[in-house]
Amino acid sequence: MNVLLVILIVGLSLMVVVSLVRGVVAFLQTTKVDLENGGTNSAELQMRQNKAMMSRIKYQALAIVAVLVLLAINS
Repeated sequence: MNVLLVILIVGLSLMVVVSLVRGVVAFLQTTKVDLENGGTNSAELQMRQNKAMMSRIKYQALAIVAVLVLLAINS
């Protein structure tokens, strides 16, 4: 059981990093000109940022729950 939880925690941690990188890349693509002019591209990139950051929060929460379960089992 411990091995499965550790693998789950590692997998969720990797998903957190992937989501973070995707959000940062979308953020970097949003240029100052797009934001000032209200370009159509900026709305799409902002939605990508929001989706990536929400998935990051979801994966972080799941990883924390998995750590708590692992601690509860081993104490």
